[in-house]
Amino acid sequence: MLLLRLLGVLVGIGIGASVFAYFFTRDPRYLALAWRLFRYALIVALVFFALLILERVLVPLVPFV
Repeated sequence: MLLLRLLGVLVGIGIGASVFAYFFTRDPRYLALAWRLFRYALIVALVFFALLILERVLVPLVPFV
């Protein structure tokens, strides 16, 4: 979990830095990078939470031997 928090902070810093760089230079590549980082982070978060939910649903169904 510590690794996921660190990754989330790094992604947030990357998005913030890209938006700041866009406002500073008006180069649309930085805004595209921020949007791409946001989309990939959202996809990773949704997959992670889907796995957590799947674990909560499937574990009670599996009989322990």
